[in-house]
Amino acid sequence: MPEKRAARLSPDERRAQLVTIGVDMLSDRSLDELSTDDVARRAGISRGLLFHYFDSKRDFYRSMVQRECDDFAAAMEPDPSLEPVAWLRSFIAGFTAYVTEHRRVYLALVRGAAGSHPAVEDIVESTRTLVARRVVEGQRRLGMPDSPRLPVAARAWMAFAEEAVTNWPLDEPDALDALGAFLESGFVALLGTLDRPVALPG
Repeated sequence: MPEKRAARLSPDERRAQLVTIGVDMLSDRSLDELSTDDVARRAGISRGLLFHYFDSKRDFYRSMVQRECDDFAAAMEPDPSLEPVAWLRSFIAGFTAYVTEHRRVYLALVRGAAGSHPAVEDIVESTRTLVARRVVEGQRRLGMPDSPRLPVAARAWMAFAEEAVTNWPLDEPDALDALGAFLESGFVALLGTLDRPVALPG
């Protein structure tokens, strides 16, 4: 059976289509396992034509990861006019919604091995730095005391939040509300006591 001819798209539309196909395929494979042959076949074009739109496999990888990281960052950008508690809840809700809706791709690209992949490591780290800055901003908006430990605590909360969101049972009633409350309480407990850490009695 002859292969279906690709629809005529503008260069920008074709690039966007190929990136979308590549990201969709990452739901069941790693970045290293992603075949540009398979991506091109699914788009109805030749592998050679794919590299008309991307300089190399590395460029294609970077385009996919950059788009997902941009979408992730945008999902967590609260309205700056919100009051502090509403701002924090909007940030947490955006984080939660993005990761739960794109859980497998998030694990493949942002949290997983792709985060240390030489082709995209800088993009992933830049995104994680942006998220950490938003955590710090939320802490300061709430009027919590500053501390030299704050940058470390921000990254610690991110690790806690990632673990919770990627493993939270979503089939329970009001699962997202319960998850949001859990992340918020963890935020307050971790970032609100930096100047007075409390240990269990010895």
